[in-house]
Amino acid sequence: MSGRALIIDVSLCINCRNCVLATKDEYVGNTFPGYSAPHPPEGLETIRIERHVRGAGSLVDVTYIPKACNHCDNAPCIKAAGDGAIYKRPDGVVMIDPVKSHGRRDLVNACPYGMIEWNEQEQVPQNWNFDAHLLDSGWKEPRCAQACPTKALRAIEADDARLAEMVEKEHLTVLRPELGTKPRVFYKHLDDALSHLVAGNVCEDLGGGQLRNLGGIEVILRDSADGSERATTTDHFGDFRFSGLTTPASHIELLVRKDGVEKTLVSSDRSGSVNLGTLLF
Repeated sequence: MSGRALIIDVSLCINCRNCVLATKDEYVGNTFPGYSAPHPPEGLETIRIERHVRGAGSLVDVTYIPKACNHCDNAPCIKAAGDGAIYKRPDGVVMIDPVKSHGRRDLVNACPYGMIEWNEQEQVPQNWNFDAHLLDSGWKEPRCAQACPTKALRAIEADDARLAEMVEKEHLTVLRPELGTKPRVFYKHLDDALSHLVAGNVCEDLGGGQLRNLGGIEVILRDSADGSERATTTDHFGDFRFSGLTTPASHIELLVRKDGVEKTLVSSDRSGSVNLGTLLF
């Protein structure tokens, strides 16, 4: 049987918040019996955009990560409810019953991702329910995906075999896989966004206070934590960057090779992401 899933490409998210606004527009002040109580005009957002910043100074890398209910196949919230107040539909969508869940503020803490919101006005917990009422009326995708101008959000319907094939082919990942909740919201380019980076600029001193950027120069990063080496080449402006670093803190050495000459420019401790700034060869 086919199930619903959402694929989010964080490299395409520009933080326009159309997904947030479209969802609020759908639910604020609107009652959908059996699906959702009306959302309040302020405070409650079942879709949120998390800002992830790497680097500093002249080189800052910002990634925006949309987050919503993950519609987990092994959902802790369903187990916590125990009485059908939260349930999973045959199409994989996790629903919070607006009647059975009334007064159940305890269910907010049942989501390890923090994606169940408390509606103080209606006294019910609420999630992003994939716009199930629209799907059941014939819509092919929820409003958040429809409103995304860059197509960072893509709603699909596929069986388990097809979904597994897409996960492998597109290198999709999920948030906090160690929890074992089996989310149905998948991310593209998430690992890179959540990793650390080392960046900087290589130039040479021409004298008289003049510096020239060195493009096309080989830069090697050695990490004493695991003994690994990574290599890259400076761009036309002398800039370089190493991404995908998963060790939050380590001792690094940065070497540059030019015309057969190798020189160590940096040897220091790194904690998280770092911009090394301008480095003289």
